[in-house]
Parts: sequence; C-alpha cells; structure tokens
Amino acid sequence: MSSAQYPALPSPGPQHASAPDSMEAAVAVAAGQYGVLSWPQARECGLNRYDLRRMLRRGEWLHPHHQVYVVRRLMPGAGTPERLRCLVMAAQLALGPRACAAGPTAARLWGIRGLDRWNGHGIHMVVPALKRPRELAGVDLHGWNVRPEEVAVLGDGLRVTDPGRTLRDTVPGLDRESAVCLMDSALNQGLLGQEDIPRLNDRMRGRAGCVDMRRWWGLADGRAQSPLETRIRLICQDGGMPPDELQRRFTDREGRTVAVVDFWWEGPRLIGEADGLGPHSTPRALARDRERQNALQVLYPDVRIVRFTWADLKRPGYILALVAGGGRGGRAATLPPPGATGGG
Repeated sequence: MSSAQYPALPSPGPQHASAPDSMEAAVAVAAGQYGVLSWPQARECGLNRYDLRRMLRRGEWLHPHHQVYVVRRLMPGAGTPERLRCLVMAAQLALGPRACAAGPTAARLWGIRGLDRWNGHGIHMVVPALKRPRELAGVDLHGWNVRPEEVAVLGDGLRVTDPGRTLRDTVPGLDRESAVCLMDSALNQGLLGQEDIPRLNDRMRGRAGCVDMRRWWGLADGRAQSPLETRIRLICQDGGMPPDELQRRFTDREGRTVAVVDFWWEGPRLIGEADGLGPHSTPRALARDRERQNALQVLYPDVRIVRFTWADLKRPGYILALVAGGGRGGRAATLPPPGATGGG
C-alpha cells in the first residue's frame, strides 16, 4: 500500500482541526478492522476532509482505494496473515457490502493448508453478479454467482466464501497434489465433513477439466495432518503401496499411548513419519520425537521406522523403495503389483 498517489480531496472550507478524541475514535475503529477504515466511518467519528489531507500528507495514513484509508502504524507486517486480512478489509470497504474474499484468498483466511506461500500483494475478491468491469489495485475481481448462504463472516467482519464454496473455486486452478492437500486440510480441521465430499464433487459438474477434478475428491482423507503427509500418501498410492492406516496409535503394556504415527504398513511392519518444517522441527520437538521413537523400538522391536522430508518429494522412487524394502532401501522386498491395496 502506498500513499504516494491518491485522488485530490475537495476543499473542506474553513480549516480547523477536529478534537483529539475524534482522531482517537477513528483510530479505534481502524484497530478493530485490521488497521482500515472508510471515509463514512471517519466522518462519523467527527473527522473532516482537512483531517484526512493532514494525515495523508504526514504519511500517517495511507489511501489504497477510493474512500478507504489505512492507519500506517496499525498496518501489519508484509506477507503476514494479518496483512492479508488488512488488504481484504480494505477491498471489502471499497467494493461494498456484497463483496467477499474468495478462491485462494478465502482458503488462506480459513487457514486451509496446501497452497504456495502468499506473495504478499494480490488478493481474490467476489462481487456477486458484477455487471460491469471494475478495477481495484491489487485485487483479482470476480463476478461469480455466490449465493448468500455461501458467505460467512470471519474475525472482525471479514466476509469470505464458506469452505465448500472456497474449495470449489480454488481447486480448478491447482494440480492434483495441491488440490488434495486443500481437501485433506479442510476435512482435518473440521471445516468440512466427509459427508460433504459427494455434494461438493457433484457441484463441480460442468467446470473445465471436471472429469479429472472429480476423481480428486475421492482421494481426500481428513486424517492427514499436513500437506507433506498428503503428498507422501499420494506418491505411495500411485506406486501401488498405499499405507494400511493413517494416524495409527501404538500403546504400551498398560494401554497408554506411546505414539500416534503418520503412516502404517502392516505387511512389512513399517512406520512412516513425515518430518515437515515449523513447530515440529524445533530442537525441543526433535528431542521429543527421538524419545518417542526409542520407546517404540523398545516396545515393538519388530517394527521399522522411516522418515520422509519435503526434499524426498523430488525423488518419489526413493520413497517407494523405502516402503517396498520395509525401511531397508528396497533391498529386502519386492514391489507389490500395481493397484494392490493394504488389508488394514
């Protein structure tokens, strides 16, 4: 957002500063809207056009859209989830009460995982049944026919398409792996139920490429707890070696849970763990994983454990060889016939 360019404001007449409490009230409104407020809101707080000119010239406020302002000191850091909410709120105030975030932007606002990292700038918005072309800086604007019941409100007034509609609008622009990651994440977080999948699949009819996309919905599994887990599962499934269980629980002799593992293959007695980045890669988390792995190997000496990382996705053959070899790199077992399924 920049304050370098903004429309000239009409002369306010006699120039006089509003009372400090009017400015404080306006800033308080912005603080409750991710740093953003509209001209009608500022005016309701008691500010006038002269006040706006003064704040813009000082650089204390920014003017991203017509009659929309951002309090610079309240603007979140670049690339953060809070900055995304700030940009969406600014666009929402500029576009009117029917506007809502949609597509990838809505997916990020819901916290659905699996998309590439946000670039920190562009957002996707919808104004249902938009009749005439309209441009808004930094906004990919759509006129999709989003029904009122397909819109939800998040946080401090952010309007966003509901999770089902969000997936339907986002999936067509993705590859299979990314699409299934989003489906898995929405199910895992309880934003959708497994019973919703057939309905959403049916609603995809008529979309370009819908034949392929409709197959993807059948791959969704809410037990996957990260995009890395989803992608490893798909590699194994494509290679004819799907895991027999996800999130398999192991207990000690007293029935207490020792570990819940990402993947379990019954035949080779093999555990697979997805080691992603983030909280689980901290020294404390790594130490906890080592303790858990040691406990598993003491209680279940016949079990082998393999660990997969994001780098391993670039060599799917390596992942399949580890699974086929029961954790021995492919030397102790042969691949099952294509299409074979586990017995659970």
